[in-house]
Amino acid sequence: MKRIFLFVLTNIAVVAVLGIVASLLGVNRYLTANGLNLGALLGYALVMGFGGAIISLLISKPMAKWTSGVRVIDQPQNADEAWIVDTVRKLADKAGIGMPEVGIFEGDPNAFATGAFRDSALVAVSTGLLQNMTHEEIEAVIAHEVAHVANGDMVTMTLIQGVMNTFVVFLSRVIGYAVDSFLRKGDDERSGPGIGYMVTTIVLDIVLGFAAAIVVAWFSRQREFRADAGAAQLMGRKQPMINALARLGGVHTAELPKSVAAMGIAGGIGQLFSTHPPIEERIAALQNQA
Repeated sequence: MKRIFLFVLTNIAVVAVLGIVASLLGVNRYLTANGLNLGALLGYALVMGFGGAIISLLISKPMAKWTSGVRVIDQPQNADEAWIVDTVRKLADKAGIGMPEVGIFEGDPNAFATGAFRDSALVAVSTGLLQNMTHEEIEAVIAHEVAHVANGDMVTMTLIQGVMNTFVVFLSRVIGYAVDSFLRKGDDERSGPGIGYMVTTIVLDIVLGFAAAIVVAWFSRQREFRADAGAAQLMGRKQPMINALARLGGVHTAELPKSVAAMGIAGGIGQLFSTHPPIEERIAALQNQA
């Protein structure tokens, strides 16, 4: 919970800073002073929408290390750590990406990959994963995470999140302006946005934000199928990935911080908001793969 809270707090801080800067510059008042300026509003929405998403992407690796308590393996301290590093290197070479940083974190079985760039990512596995799986199954899980990096999934998700954020900011303010204009119809002394605009935009930012989260989660679930298929390709056969998923389906998997949850091997429980498909669907997709 502490890790989730810290990441959520960071995102709120990023958005708050962007909002405060916009307010200090008088953007809201400029947008509505003499009628809604759609061109200026679109520019504002793009900055707000992509600004938070890009900043989150750029700080994703240090945030993941901090919130998950990842210990980066600079020099392997035992045979298991040496094997993990060698496995990541072998799979990264096969996938055609730069060698990621490799780390270990305490917790129940899980793993994740994160980072803004394909050639300088981070792949981390939990102690629970190492203790509950065979080497072949662990290799399949690592291959899944390497496939995420090779597919550029971190950047893809940032772009999708940025587009969704832009639509949320744009639509909430257009509708907010329309509501405010209706409520203040006939008020010749009005200047700048009124209470109707402010309340409507706040409510719609929340409501449309949830709708956007559903769309982003759907895209994330599709990426999981691709990463599973990518792991099977990197391994040369699909059975190790099927075995790893079956094993994960039978154990308690760790809840990752929101900053890396979409890149983890295991998903959440809310169907619409889950970043991962059910384990059974992932296994079936692999079994049906040619």
